[in-house]
Amino acid sequence: MRSSALGSRESELSRRSFLALSAAVVSLPCLDRMASMHPILLGLAGDNPFTLGVASGDPTPTGVVLWTRLALKPLEVDGGMPAESIELEWVVAHDEALINVARKGKILAGADMGHAVHVEVEGLEPDRWYFYGFRTRSSQSPTGRTRTMPRVDASPERLKFAFASCHHFEQGFYSAYEQMAADSPDMVFFLGDYIYEYAEKPKTDEKDARVRFHVGPKLQQIGDYRRRHAQYRSDPLLQRAHATCPWWVTWDDHEVENNYANLVSSLKDVDPIAFAQQRANAYRAYYENMPLRPSAMPKGPDMTLYRRGQFGKLLDFTVLDTRQYRTDQPNGDGHRQLNDAALSPLNTILGARQRNWLESSLVDSKATWNLLAQQVMMGLVAFRTKTEGERTYSMDQWPGYTDERIKLMRFMADRKINNPIVITGDIHSNWVNDLRVDDRDSRSPVVGVEFVGTSISSGGAGTAVPKTLSNLMADNAGLRWHNAERGYVRCTVTPKTWKSDYIVVDSVLKPNGSTLVRKSFVVEAGRPGVQVS
Repeated sequence: MRSSALGSRESELSRRSFLALSAAVVSLPCLDRMASMHPILLGLAGDNPFTLGVASGDPTPTGVVLWTRLALKPLEVDGGMPAESIELEWVVAHDEALINVARKGKILAGADMGHAVHVEVEGLEPDRWYFYGFRTRSSQSPTGRTRTMPRVDASPERLKFAFASCHHFEQGFYSAYEQMAADSPDMVFFLGDYIYEYAEKPKTDEKDARVRFHVGPKLQQIGDYRRRHAQYRSDPLLQRAHATCPWWVTWDDHEVENNYANLVSSLKDVDPIAFAQQRANAYRAYYENMPLRPSAMPKGPDMTLYRRGQFGKLLDFTVLDTRQYRTDQPNGDGHRQLNDAALSPLNTILGARQRNWLESSLVDSKATWNLLAQQVMMGLVAFRTKTEGERTYSMDQWPGYTDERIKLMRFMADRKINNPIVITGDIHSNWVNDLRVDDRDSRSPVVGVEFVGTSISSGGAGTAVPKTLSNLMADNAGLRWHNAERGYVRCTVTPKTWKSDYIVVDSVLKPNGSTLVRKSFVVEAGRPGVQVS
């Protein structure tokens, strides 16, 4: 257990944190207004500021968010940018040459936002593809492709999307993103660990398998978080994947600090106010670097990231946040038995407000499929220890919040929620789980299915057949498949079936790794549980 538990102290920490940060937070809009008074109109002549590419996200039937961030020198704390605001022109068009214009406008990229912009485009046609770009007086951004969602009352015949997580810059190349872009998905879900907070460290011996290296100290200050995001965004394959289609993003822990919980640091003897400031810096940099709507802009150490989307009557989905509102992990962060601490009804991974919102969203849904896009494994997967007969579970995942997890599964079963599917990241390995109200009871009916995707690169070299696979399969009735290669998951959804293809990369330790479909699984509408395709 870490140095502090949440509960009544959580409220006190939140109150003190917001008081401590209020002065800085209130001043931010003033900075933006001051900067906008003297913009450099279509400035930065002669240099290319679009080194971080473009992206789009959170599409609706009539709109989408467009993103870019200007950085002349991405590895500098300020991106090598002047203190003044830069005026950009943006355009959305029907053609890749950006001639047949659908919408266009201008926006200021201010220093107080790291020279990032979030353009909310409205007035587009439902269920169609568009192209978009930005420009200054002398520079043109790469051209991105995006799309709108079908009308909420439409009946699409097909949706193809991908989901991914965990692309540690140092531990592998991003070859999987090249194949993801080639797949031409309708959208991508990124489920957390977009950056890693660790300090730069020189290579000391030949056993160090890192293929490239972080720049900067362990992340705490806003400038350092911005620079780390810029370093990751500089990867051309990641840029290509972002420019292919709109993304729905959420975070996990490394965007701030490994295994943090709410306002509790995972490290010992960390001042809560200092950690709240660190979280505010991390959340601000995250917002600046993601294609999120301005309504998501953080207020100090708080940012509303959970939200809902629809793909016509085919799919309703909720994007969850299992990190910001959770109580402290019971029994520490590792693997422990499901004791009274882990089973306590006081534990929450969602927080009361998000849980109520999720339940309301599920009840309101009339779609064929209901997707929960979230971070940590929901299946109650038991791990065998050396002690005969002892089984342990990950306290950082849903088993540390077993009571809430069981209540959520029972809610979906009792309310007969249509075809619930959970997609998950975090664990740097592939899993397929049939989900029951209580996975420890193999006799109870299956409620839904969880597809857990491995990392893009985190963990370095993977393995197709983990040494513990036979024990895991024997001890967990709901576990249908597991391996630890690198890659992502490609999903094809129709009114009758859901198919998940597990795409793996032969190596992330060298550039241009090749990919293949390692395994495919199908879920039939109205029939809970997976089948091997």
